[in-house]
Amino acid sequence: MTYRNPTHETIGSDILAVLHTLKYPDQVLGEAWVARLRSLEPTQWYPIETLLELLQALAKKAGHASVVQMGRQLFRDSHQKRLTPDLKSGGDVVFGIDAMYHHANRGKDLGGWKVMRFAPGVAVLRKTTPHHCALEEGILHEALHTVGTEALIVQSTCMQRGDAHCEFEIRSSVRDERWLGGHPLV
Repeated sequence: MTYRNPTHETIGSDILAVLHTLKYPDQVLGEAWVARLRSLEPTQWYPIETLLELLQALAKKAGHASVVQMGRQLFRDSHQKRLTPDLKSGGDVVFGIDAMYHHANRGKDLGGWKVMRFAPGVAVLRKTTPHHCALEEGILHEALHTVGTEALIVQSTCMQRGDAHCEFEIRSSVRDERWLGGHPLV
C-alpha cells in the first residue's frame, strides 16, 4: 500500500523509538538510516513518509516482532508519561487510542480509530491509519500493559492486504472495572 498525504506529519519521538528498540540499529538498519535518525529531534514534526519507510525497512530486516517492539517503545517514549495519570482501565486505552494517534500525527485526512465493540474482556477497533499494523499492535499491547489489562490482539482485516480498513480484536481475561473503567458497552 502506498500512502501519499503531503499534509500528514508525525512527531519525532515516534520515529526515534526505533533507536531505543534495537540494540545495534546500525547493523540492522544501516549507517545511512542511523545518521538520518540522529538528525531528528523528538519534539519536531516530520513527513509521515519518514516513519513509514523506516517501518518497512525494520519489518524487512528484523521482522514483525521488531515492529511490535518498536510500537511498545513508541508508547513509552511518546505517550506513557503524558497519559499515565489519565489511563486507568482497558476502556481508557480502547476509547483513547484515536486521541493518542491524533496527538502524535497532524494534517488533513489522517485516518483514525473507531470502537466497533466494547464488552467485558473484549474490544474490536477499526483503524484507517497508514501506520504498519504491527506498530499499532505494539502500542496497544504496551498501553494495556500499563493499566494492568494484558490482552491478546488479533487482526482480522488489513489495508496492507487490500481491505478497506484494519480491524483488531482485543481479548483480555480481565472483565471487571479494570477493563471497563466505567465506559459504555458498545
